[in-house]
Amino acid sequence: MADDLRDRITNLIQRRVANPLMRRLPIQTLLETTGRKSGEPRRTPLGGSKVGNEFWFVSEFGENSQYVKNIKANPNVRVRLRGRWHNGTAHLVPDDDPHERLRSLPQFNSFGVRTFGTNLLSIRVDLTD
Repeated sequence: MADDLRDRITNLIQRRVANPLMRRLPIQTLLETTGRKSGEPRRTPLGGSKVGNEFWFVSEFGENSQYVKNIKANPNVRVRLRGRWHNGTAHLVPDDDPHERLRSLPQFNSFGVRTFGTNLLSIRVDLTD
C-alpha cells in the first residue's frame, strides 16, 4: 500500500511539475514514444547513457510506466540527446540488472530512480541514426 501511494504521489509530481519543466530544457534528454491510444507523440524527460549505437535507461515503475506501455505497443521511438533527435527501436531488458545499470548512468537521475522507483526495468534503444 505504501508503494502504491508513493508511486501515485511521484507520478503526480512528475506529470504536473517536473516533466513539463524538464521538457523545455534544450539539453534535457527526451524519449519520444507514440501514444498507444491517441497515436500522438509523447515526450518523457529521462536520464540515460549512449553506449555505441545504443541508449540505455531504467524505468522506475517498470511496465507500469505509460511510456513503457507505449513501447510495448510500438517500439519505434526517438531519443533527443544533446539537442539532436535519433530514431531507434526500444527493447525491454528484464534480464538486465537495473541496479547495476544505474551505476553506469548519470548519477543525478539514477539517484531519483533508485529513490522513487518501485519496479525497476532496464530499457535499451538501438539507435539507427
